[in-house]
Parts: sequence; structure tokens; C-alpha cells
Amino acid sequence: MEQVFLDVKSILDTRPIFHKRDETIRGHVFCSFLALVLRKELDRRLDSAGHQFEWADIKRDLKALQEVTVEENSRSLVVRTACIGSCGKVFQAVGVALPPTIREI
Repeated sequence: MEQVFLDVKSILDTRPIFHKRDETIRGHVFCSFLALVLRKELDRRLDSAGHQFEWADIKRDLKALQEVTVEENSRSLVVRTACIGSCGKVFQAVGVALPPTIREI
């Protein structure tokens, strides 16, 4: 059983975390398991769409996607950065539409 958790930690690239209470241990195990399930589902969907991306590239490309709110006078706009690398394919594989590059709020 311990090997399963070590495999999960290596897949998710986590560091050791020490808990003192049963509630936080259970919460950590639950979150780790949920992250593994979500990662597996993402891999499955990308594979079904014919894509093979490295996990580090996916994380980097998703992190690069950002939004900035610009306010001038009484007008507010949200500006989204360009979608680079695997980012667009990841959104497409999970069925989530990218927000428009510029939108008024």
C-alpha cells in the first residue's frame, strides 16, 4: 500500500508533507487521490484526441494562460494572454471553451 502512495507522489511531483491530526491526513490522502484521478482522466481524454504531451509542458502552458483586468474611466476589460503550446489542445480535450481574448465586464 505504501508503494501506491509513493507512486502517486512521483507522478504528481509532490514533496513530503507531515500532518499531526487524523483529519489533515485524511484530507491530504483524499486530495492526492483526487489529483491522481483527474490526471488520469486528462491523460485519457488527451490520448482519445490523439495528443501526447509531457506533464511538465502541460503545467507550463496552462500556467502561462492568464487574464488581466484593465480599467479606464467607467469601462473594465479583461484581457487574456495568448494560448501557447499544449494549452488549447488541453482545453479542447476536456470540453472547456477558452474565454475570448478581450471581453468587457
